[in-house]
Amino acid sequence: MCYEFCVSEAPVSPADATARIAALEASLARANAALAARDLLIDTLRGQIARLRRMQFGASSEKLGREIEQLELALEELETERDVSAVETAAPDMMPRPAPVRSLPGHLPREEIIHEPASGVCTCPDCGGALRRLGMDAHEMLDIVPVRWRVVRNVRPKYSCRACEKIVQAPAPVSAVARGKATFATLAHVVVAKFDHHLPLYRQAEMMAAQGLDIDRSTLAGWSGQAAALLDPVVSRIRDAVLKADKIHADDTPVPVLDPGRGKTATGRLWVYATDDRASGSTALRATWYRFTPDRTAAHPLSHLAGFRGFLQADAYAGYDGLYRGGATEVACWAHFRRKVFDLHERLSTPLTTDILERIGALYAVEAEVRGQPPDVRRRARQERSQSLVDALREVLDAALRRLSPKSDMAKAIAYGTKRWPALCRFLGDGRLEIDNNIAERALRGVAVGRRNWLFAGSKAGGERAAAIYTVIQTCKANGVDPQAYIADVIAKVADDWPASRWDELMPWNWSREPVRLAA
Repeated sequence: MCYEFCVSEAPVSPADATARIAALEASLARANAALAARDLLIDTLRGQIARLRRMQFGASSEKLGREIEQLELALEELETERDVSAVETAAPDMMPRPAPVRSLPGHLPREEIIHEPASGVCTCPDCGGALRRLGMDAHEMLDIVPVRWRVVRNVRPKYSCRACEKIVQAPAPVSAVARGKATFATLAHVVVAKFDHHLPLYRQAEMMAAQGLDIDRSTLAGWSGQAAALLDPVVSRIRDAVLKADKIHADDTPVPVLDPGRGKTATGRLWVYATDDRASGSTALRATWYRFTPDRTAAHPLSHLAGFRGFLQADAYAGYDGLYRGGATEVACWAHFRRKVFDLHERLSTPLTTDILERIGALYAVEAEVRGQPPDVRRRARQERSQSLVDALREVLDAALRRLSPKSDMAKAIAYGTKRWPALCRFLGDGRLEIDNNIAERALRGVAVGRRNWLFAGSKAGGERAAAIYTVIQTCKANGVDPQAYIADVIAKVADDWPASRWDELMPWNWSREPVRLAA
């Protein structure tokens, strides 16, 4: 078979050759233009995703989250198509280089594969002389061993005394599930896969079946419940740690709950209360506490935070007003105010919306510079730079309200901020406070992803169980702890009657992978 670009045996006239070359050049130009357009689209998608990610994730921006997901899927396909087509058409020495990977972590186990010359290591393949080792070249690559299930067989030999016939045998090790066949590590794997990796139990059962494990979904559900029960003492202490803080970030999100009586789903709420002062340079413990409720009435946050007298950073939900009247200090969220204006800007850009967004962006630029600095440094920067920006913005907002109809969408968006102006400005005078409530909103991102993958809760008890597991997983992540390793270790110790006097050692902010042995 001979292709167009092959040399033909028949003579080719100069005119034909010129025409053929011109056709090939035109084809190449079209291909290059298509590649350039695709690369431009990839860059555009990356820019859009980066812009959207700078915006906030919350209950009112789920549409934004779905948009980001769709853009990321499109970007994945374009990048895959680009790399595959390049591999198929490039010469071996012209293969495209993927994005560089930073040096591989030192804690990963290493397996060396020695590649010796085909002729052996003793004799030169050219002259037959003896070979001597000069050194070596080494190249590390990331490899994966798929999840491998194994059976742990606990064997307890029995011994009898030759003199008195006493039977001696080690006590049976504590079991994760009474008369069950799952280790504590298995329970941890199941709950983390569901609540952190967003794999519903029926999918986990299918994945196990592919490896020859016939485990019913209801069995996995029982294991999840057992893990949650063993984690109850940890959840209680995380709650106590949050309530002792002088600043709490709060938010909530809707979650579907099965309503058997009506044959459909009802809407419950998952509340999050987080304490995290890393942005102000603090090394204090970081904790995230979740609560599930069947509705969104004000009684719930009033009950959850009863007696709290510190700073409460939250959105403008009226259900928090009772807490403010009871002694908590409101700290409003600039991201929510910005979102009100940005939504209108996306619909119809105007000089006013552009000006407001740019002024708020200048406030965030100051915050980016002082993030991680001590409170006094943050307060000084805000007083010297942000205060004047806020004052100027207020003048713009007041001037706009004087000329806008009170019923217009823009006036309503501006009024959202001006009505909460003292709470919005509170961060200026205290370096411990944040400009927004992103800490709480970030804590709910995983919930939003999981909600799209599985029916959130089959009952009120199921919602409460999910809240407990989220509490442990997110607190682990906030403290840089692997949730699966932590849960496997801690539930084993809880089941084995870990002494209450040493509970602090097991909290995520104190926990260590090193085995801890109880004193005899």
